[in-house]
Amino acid sequence: MANHSDNHESRVAVLVDCDNVSPAILDHALEFVAQFGRVVVRRGYGNAGTLGGGRWQEALTRQAFTPCLQYQYASGKNTADIALALDAMEMLFDEIVDTFCVVTSDSDFAHLCRKLRERGAVVCIVGEEKTPAALRNASDHFSQWEPVVENGATISAKSASDNAGKTVETARAPVKQRPMSMVRAVAMLTGDTPEGKVDLGALGNYLRRTDPSFTPKAHGHSGLLDMLRTYDLLQLNQEPGGHWTVKLNQERIEHMPVNPLTGKPAVP
Repeated sequence: MANHSDNHESRVAVLVDCDNVSPAILDHALEFVAQFGRVVVRRGYGNAGTLGGGRWQEALTRQAFTPCLQYQYASGKNTADIALALDAMEMLFDEIVDTFCVVTSDSDFAHLCRKLRERGAVVCIVGEEKTPAALRNASDHFSQWEPVVENGATISAKSASDNAGKTVETARAPVKQRPMSMVRAVAMLTGDTPEGKVDLGALGNYLRRTDPSFTPKAHGHSGLLDMLRTYDLLQLNQEPGGHWTVKLNQERIEHMPVNPLTGKPAVP
């Protein structure tokens, strides 16, 4: 993909598999992809039963999406999925966009994601909890949308307040967790560096590349910096330029009876 200028701003397409997800996911998807660039294409794909009226019609109209209605030529055949995939490849070859956000939990789109990435595009998936690992790992970035329940009605997790300004009671915040995979990631990234430390941004990029669904919030933290501060095996340092770096707390590791990275007992 060629850049159009030195100050190239990514052009994003948001393609929604309306037959597979809830209309309430739209707001979350648009907020998520805003960090990657300017959304220039908004399309929702579905059959007549899905797009014929009701909630999807209201949601697509409100968020200025183009409805792409696909009639089923035979029972059980999902022509909307084919249309979405073909349109995505056409946009890629015509260089209309360079970043794709596919809103779906359907693993059938994993092959499309792989093809788009092979051609140099950035691929994001916004899906529900049911999204299989095959689809999550086929993307560069994965964001999980979670509904909240109020008075028996399911609403968008992002619609956390009602018209009166009262906060909707959400699920209890998860317990703060410290997965050991974070320490291993820092150890790997700092192993070949002369100063033994890694920039916080580089660490975040690595974590998202290895696990597109990674987010500190899933482990009970407000952000990556907040998460790293809970580790006694890691040391944070704010550099003169204002950015943060992280390295292993070698003194702490050496005083542990078993090395947490190698699993071997400490040498007396």
